[in-house]
Amino acid sequence: MVSKSYSNLLELASGESPTFGRIGRRMPRIMTVAGLISDVDDDKSESVCSEVSSSSVHRDRIIIVANQLPIRAQRKEDSSKGWIFSWDENSLLLQLKDGLGDDEIEVIYVGCLKEEIHPNEQDEVSQILLETFKCVPTFLPPELFSRYYHGFCKQQLWPLFHYMLPLSPDLGGRFNRSLWQAYVSVNKIFADRIMEVINPEDDFVWIHDYHLMVLPTFLRKRFNRVKLGFFLHSPFPSSEIYKTLPIREEILRALLNSDLIGFHTFDYARHFLSCCSRMLGLTYESKRGYIGLEYYGRTVSIKILPVGIHMGQLQSVLSLPETEAKVAELKTQFCARGRTMLLGVDDMDIFKGISLKLLAMEQLLIQHPEWQGKVVLVQIANPARGRGKDVKEVQAETSSTVKRINETFGKPGYNPVVLIDEPLKFYERIAYYVVAECCLVTAVRDGMNLIPYEYIISRQGNEKLDKVLGLDSSVPKKSMLVVSEFIGCSPSLSGAIRVNPWNIDAVADAMDCSLEMAEPEKQLRHEKHYKYVSTHDVGYWARSFLQDLERTCKGHLRQRCWGIGFGLSFRVVALDPNFKKLSVEYIVSAYKRTTTRAILLDYDGTLKPQASIDKSPNSKSIEILNSLCRDKNNMVLIVSAKSRKTLAEWFSPCEKLGIAAEHGYFLRSKQDTEWETLVPVADSSWKQIAEPVMKLYTETTDGSTIEDKETSLLWCYEDADPDFGSCQAKELMDHLESVLANEPVTVKSGQTFVEVKPQGVSKGLVAKRLLSTMQERGMLPDFVLCIGDDRSDEDMFEVITSSMEGPSIAPRAEVFACTVCRKPSKAKYYLDDTAEIVRMLQGLASVSEQSILL
Repeated sequence: MVSKSYSNLLELASGESPTFGRIGRRMPRIMTVAGLISDVDDDKSESVCSEVSSSSVHRDRIIIVANQLPIRAQRKEDSSKGWIFSWDENSLLLQLKDGLGDDEIEVIYVGCLKEEIHPNEQDEVSQILLETFKCVPTFLPPELFSRYYHGFCKQQLWPLFHYMLPLSPDLGGRFNRSLWQAYVSVNKIFADRIMEVINPEDDFVWIHDYHLMVLPTFLRKRFNRVKLGFFLHSPFPSSEIYKTLPIREEILRALLNSDLIGFHTFDYARHFLSCCSRMLGLTYESKRGYIGLEYYGRTVSIKILPVGIHMGQLQSVLSLPETEAKVAELKTQFCARGRTMLLGVDDMDIFKGISLKLLAMEQLLIQHPEWQGKVVLVQIANPARGRGKDVKEVQAETSSTVKRINETFGKPGYNPVVLIDEPLKFYERIAYYVVAECCLVTAVRDGMNLIPYEYIISRQGNEKLDKVLGLDSSVPKKSMLVVSEFIGCSPSLSGAIRVNPWNIDAVADAMDCSLEMAEPEKQLRHEKHYKYVSTHDVGYWARSFLQDLERTCKGHLRQRCWGIGFGLSFRVVALDPNFKKLSVEYIVSAYKRTTTRAILLDYDGTLKPQASIDKSPNSKSIEILNSLCRDKNNMVLIVSAKSRKTLAEWFSPCEKLGIAAEHGYFLRSKQDTEWETLVPVADSSWKQIAEPVMKLYTETTDGSTIEDKETSLLWCYEDADPDFGSCQAKELMDHLESVLANEPVTVKSGQTFVEVKPQGVSKGLVAKRLLSTMQERGMLPDFVLCIGDDRSDEDMFEVITSSMEGPSIAPRAEVFACTVCRKPSKAKYYLDDTAEIVRMLQGLASVSEQSILL
């Protein structure tokens, strides 16, 4: 593992002493040295996979990465050269830092500046930002930035994540490979900048939002044990929408290279997990309240927590004299004239539902003429973040709708709608919150939206504002919210009136309800919201995320890591330090040295790929098994879940091959011997209870089947919808366990099946029987090989490994418990696939053939 960060190499290059202290250590300089940072994709062998480091795991520094730095830049007026930089107080990233507290953790930012910096000034700007603000700017050529941000991010990802499909060329946003390549290139540039300052053994990296979704892959490729979190601030669409994206798997795999992935709501997380299940075949489970995905031996945790607001900043703005003055002005403009203000604050884009809100206001004035002249909707339209045809259309539609409503219902000195489409200062916006009786957020799709949170805190106010408004400070405050059910903050605001923004009549009714509601009810709703928002602020959110990230990364140093795959298919396999790949040369050598051998082989997924439609063994497998069986020093056993009839038919050419069928219930040592049972013969009357239940689930689960074996029943949903099949399997498990509670059977589930079989039957029983039989015959094996691929084979591995110290195996015996693929297992060895297993067995068979000839 790379033990020192690139920043330390840069210190050495600049003649400075390396510094590796804890919090408060001096930051290294950023130097632009051509070729110093190598290409992430150059060489797969550069991937970090060293032994466990002795570095401390205590958190001391976090690198926050986002598309934009929390910095404002302004060109100096008195000179053509030089910049003035200041913090952007409205940036969530800066608020996040304040929430964490400077004394607890050191924060470094990596991102772009809003302003374009000339290449000649970039070194100087980098040094100023790093030394003064601890910011590492990422400089992108204008053309590349446009294709990355305005192209791929805003025209393809952003619409799709907000459920907008490019169904026709006029809608735009159709997948463009060159824009995708620009997106990947920019993510790689970000990775290069991070590598200049990261200490991979100690630092945490927290990546924000959809602009940088493939960045985790580049970082994980360089540093296999990097402590990496990702938070998505936009919605994550349902699998039906997401799977239309041509690079859907690349993005999923890239996100899964994170240790912790955060979402605002359970819906967003559920959609992501569904995509992982349907497109990558991954399953998740919840342990002690934490949701985790097993991905190549790594646990990728899922965090569900909506972001909060910066309480301190908001309260300080509420105390400004400018805010008080603006509140007094608005009170005179609206309240003094007997008018009630409804407020909308939205970005000018197609998903914020501004036009729908205006139509609902129009409907309110039609249905309830008593509100005409008394209610005013103030719509603050923030400048659009993107650009394009859709933004212009929204602006035009908004303006025309406002004009029509005001012409229809307006009177001298009264306009029912006031549209503010110029940028407002933050204190001005807060003043509108303070005066507004109700806040309306009717976005048709939005990741989070903190406007309702800001409104609630603003309505709580303070004593000075109470005096301006003529309120008694001892009287409980009140507020009303009408929020769309399609925005991320909606689930946390249980006292709000939730609406479907597409239902104009319902939104109009909600407006009327908010105006007519009794004062005590408004006060109780406000109290409930204020309690939640004030305690779940941005600091709470950031601390909670980092605590979970630290918890998730605790096991990093206990695992051995390998990087596999190329490009965006790269991922890290993390396994127990004692788990290693089985060397064919080593096992062949051990095979040659030994004289009494026990070989147990699973069939499906071990000798034959699971995906094969034709499950019968091919001629090569038969030939290899016969070669092994002809060797008088070997006892070879196929251990399978298949029925004895099927296995006897498939392996009829192998006369000396032992077969254990139905997980070991039936056993025969070779073809000319009778089948015996390893457990007492069970009564199968339980099938009359279980089969009707399975048939019920088969009828209601398209793609599922029942396999009736002699001693067991199997319900398989391999060809069913993965989400529905998994859900039905859990229900079936509960149902069967309930109706079979008094029967001598066990109900077990596998990757795509639920099986009912007699109690006590397992493949481990077969392994015990084989070893005990050989011991009774005075044939203590000095070579044991056991290979399997699924959960049922773990019983064999456990028996084999636990027998190493017992009397059933010769002292210093060569024991090989081997699973298929690198994954958590009780086996100590693995081979990558069935092809490697067959090649290994071929090597053993060749040794046996030579010994027979001799």
